[in-house]
Amino acid sequence: MSLPKTKFRRLDGILLLDKPQGLSSNQALQRARHLFRAEKGGHTGSLDPLATGLLPLCFGEATKIAGSLLGARKAYDTVARLGITTDTDDAEGQPLRERPVAQYTIPQIDSALRQLTGRIQQRPPIYSALKRGGEPLYAKARRGEIVEVEPREIEVHSFELQSAADLLDGGMPLLRLHVECGSGTYVRSLVRDLGELLGCGAHVVELRRLWVEPFREPRMWTLEALQALAQRDERSLDACLLPLDAGLIGFRRIDLADEGARRFSQGQRLPAIPGSPGPCAVYGPNARVLGLADLSEGGVLAPQRLFNWPELATAPPSAQ
Repeated sequence: MSLPKTKFRRLDGILLLDKPQGLSSNQALQRARHLFRAEKGGHTGSLDPLATGLLPLCFGEATKIAGSLLGARKAYDTVARLGITTDTDDAEGQPLRERPVAQYTIPQIDSALRQLTGRIQQRPPIYSALKRGGEPLYAKARRGEIVEVEPREIEVHSFELQSAADLLDGGMPLLRLHVECGSGTYVRSLVRDLGELLGCGAHVVELRRLWVEPFREPRMWTLEALQALAQRDERSLDACLLPLDAGLIGFRRIDLADEGARRFSQGQRLPAIPGSPGPCAVYGPNARVLGLADLSEGGVLAPQRLFNWPELATAPPSAQ
């Protein structure tokens, strides 16, 4: 007997999912989307199947700001296993080389970490979602194709040793590390390069994303908790969502009165808007966010991305 098809609905908001280990970001998204019965959904940057932690999911109109969250600063805790390199730079890959691990001192480890901090050149893993010729690199690598990946500039705000107790006590050669970085940074590559600087090689065995700006202290939800709420009632489930503008905290706010809000919502540019130039979030008189815009040096407010709210679509035009 086949299961009934999910009846999807319009739903707008942001879910801060605690992604479990073993699922791809898209698999986690689809499970959450079906639980919420959301018509449209997207995630804000992939987490490897090995990784756990914060994966912001955007539903409905919130998918329009997913791109702005992709470039946000992020923080991770990770565990590096010294002495072994793998083809994926993490524990899910095949071992490539094993080397002895020396009795490193804390100053030696800190020195290597400092060399991987700041604006640096990084070569992404060949097993990654980066695309070449419209195809992810991991698909080419799995077919056994030779994949050349060019280094690119990234920014690592901090790369710090939290504990080397396992290594120093003569146990497993593990380093527990904390990373804060910008967009496009691969923690797997940082750990790989750390291993090469130490001369023994390394790969990631644990990785957890702690936060993504602007969600510095996130209340995350597991799929199990969401499933339990869905079985209770949909209102309890929907209460887990943040409003769309929770993701716009980093944008300067501009408020418009009735006529200005109506014209902006129709995609019209508005002149003589006070404020410093740059990107901004635009709100109407009911405190509803209308869209994202760019304010020019001359005070012209140009819509960049408009949000489509049902009440705005059905509202009668104002009197001329």
